[in-house]
Amino acid sequence: MRVGGKWKYLFRAVDKHGQLIDFMLSDRRNTQAAYRFLRKALKAMSDYPPSSITTDKLASYPKAIQRLQKEGLLPKVIVHRTSKYLNNIIGADHGALKRVIRPTRGFQSIKTARATIKGFEVMRMIRRGHCALTQPGVIGDIRLVNHLFGLAT
Repeated sequence: MRVGGKWKYLFRAVDKHGQLIDFMLSDRRNTQAAYRFLRKALKAMSDYPPSSITTDKLASYPKAIQRLQKEGLLPKVIVHRTSKYLNNIIGADHGALKRVIRPTRGFQSIKTARATIKGFEVMRMIRRGHCALTQPGVIGDIRLVNHLFGLAT
């Protein structure tokens, strides 16, 4: 995606049910960026460590996974899968997000891109029923959004 007229890379992690775990925008798609993203996603799922990680065939992922294993942040028995067919869940989900982002015609800064993508992701989570609302209906949606974005109720 384009941010400030330059290409940025959107890293996204979803679980096997298609629920968003985390996302990150980066200038580069290298080992350091893959490591930062995987570490961030693992922190978000610290109560439920993954049994396998499915990625595309980017050479940076195995190096990042090995580094996380050496640091003890990821179990040594983790299975890293790179089959393009196993990656269909994230690919389909990513395509749906791109369709929502395309009409925005790009972003001016990383800060606005993150905020906008976070908003899109929250609304998609609500629409799919991936969030436990404390109250049904619009009021529950509003309270969830206020909670996720740190707004006053």
